[in-house]
Formats: sequence, structure tokens, C-alpha cells
Amino acid sequence: MSNREKVQHVKEARESGVRLEPALNAVELARSTWYYHRNQKTDYAKKYEWLRPLVEEIIRENSGYGVPRIKRTLEECYGHTVNHKVLRRLLRMWDLSLRRNTRKPERDGVKSAIRTAGSQADLVTGMDDIEPFEVTVTDFTELRYAGGTRKAKLMPLIGHETKMVYGWALGPERNSRVAIRAWERAVETFQQFNICPEDMIVHHDRDSVYTSFRWLWRLLMEDGVRLSFAMRGAKDNTVVESFNGRFKDEGGSLFTEASNVEELRDVVGEQMSYYNRDRIHSSIDYMPPARFVRHLRWGEDENRE
Repeated sequence: MSNREKVQHVKEARESGVRLEPALNAVELARSTWYYHRNQKTDYAKKYEWLRPLVEEIIRENSGYGVPRIKRTLEECYGHTVNHKVLRRLLRMWDLSLRRNTRKPERDGVKSAIRTAGSQADLVTGMDDIEPFEVTVTDFTELRYAGGTRKAKLMPLIGHETKMVYGWALGPERNSRVAIRAWERAVETFQQFNICPEDMIVHHDRDSVYTSFRWLWRLLMEDGVRLSFAMRGAKDNTVVESFNGRFKDEGGSLFTEASNVEELRDVVGEQMSYYNRDRIHSSIDYMPPARFVRHLRWGEDENRE
């Protein structure tokens, strides 16, 4: 019997009312060893207690993740590097791995409601006239970096008629955290250009990110946005699919040269700035999107900060 098992037996005996000394003698465990294991576990738990809510959030959003993926997400999304042995021990201590593996999938009422609504859940496909700031489209796409050996997920939010990227975010996986970060950047752009997002339609597919509580609550309840769900995926969201394909074609070699996700994020930021401020589009009178939006808002082409 290992010392850890002996400590557990003593703990159970103590909980049932047995005095410490007889319990230690019964399993031939030294008093010093008992106190060492008991205090070490307490100190260990206190040391990493700050990490627990982050790990719980990762598991909540990515129920199939194991130690390697949780470790990487902690590094790339939160900036915390944790040894894989430490992380595995914490998962056992917090009983998180057991909950992850045995949790039954919950019935998704939102997706069920969308299926029931059918084509009525798609507010955009088939619209005859779309006003400049009426519809924003979005979807995730994959970018390769580190010589093509690693991948990240990019989510842009694009004006259907203005072609402007209002906001974007990048992360190792597609999840609601990345989506909300992209939307928050879009809201900053709306404020800069005096665009009201209330009653704006945000159009995307039926991915679990876009039916998650966090996404629905933020856009529907907090910002008063209307959501539209593409019933045929990319076929009903051609504007964002066209942007994603062109963006990757034009910046692919630059993305591949980035050695880590932070470098990739910087490169994407530079490319987004070029796209909005410099790249002209035939569908908006051969203007860059930012100038086109300024023209619509204030009737001028000059920079307005």
C-alpha cells in the first residue's frame, strides 16, 4: 500500500471518529508523513486555486479536451504556462476530468428552435434591398502558421454592403470567447463611425458558438441585435466566404511565416488595416471600406477620427 493510499485510509478513519494515533498505527504510517501529505495537498490547492475558473471555462466550452489541449488553450488564450503533470494532478484533485468524461450532452433547445423555424430563421437570404448598415456577416476560418504546421481560427465581422471588417478576433479554437472578442471590437468600430447596432442583423451559420448562451445573451439582450441563421451554411453566407478565401489567398505566405499565435495576430492586424484603409473594392465605387463608410456617414472621404 502506497503512502497516498495510507493517508486516504487514515482520513476516512478520522472522518468516522477514530483518533489519529490508532489510525496511523493501523496502517503503519508515520505521523510526520501524515502531516506532510495533508499539508502539501492543502498548499497545492491554494497555490493553483486562481487557475480553476479558467480550466472550468475551457472544459465547459470544449467538453472533449484533454490535458494537452487545455494546456495549449491556457497558454494561447490566457497567457498562462502550466506543466502538463501539474495540470493533470489538478484535474484529478478538482474532479474535473471525471466530470468531463461522464457528462451527458445537453439537449440544445436553441438549435431545435432554429430547425423548427426553418427558412424563417434566415433573415438575410432572399432580401431584395439591404441598407448599408443593416446586415453584418461572420463565420470562422482557419489560418495556418509556423510554416503551416499549426493552425488558428479567425472570426471577422463584415458589413454586407460596406465590405468593412468591423471587428475580428483570433484564437487556437473556435469558441464563444473568440466570438465575443470579435464582436466587442466591432462595437468599438460602430461607436467610432456613429453606427447604431440596435436592430442590425448579424448573419452566420448554426455553429454551436453562435447558438451559445454567451453569444445570444450579448447580442440579443445587451446590444439589441437580430440574429439570422444560414440554413445551408456557406451557400447562404457568400459574402463572408468570399472575404475569408480572398484574405487567406492574399496573406497566406505572411501568415505561414508567423512563428507563434502572437506574431500571427500582429500580421492579421496589419492585413486587416490594409484591407479596411487601402484595398479598393469595385462593389463600393472603388473605395477602401473605411473611406466608403466615412462617405456614407459624413459625406466626406478624408480621415475622420
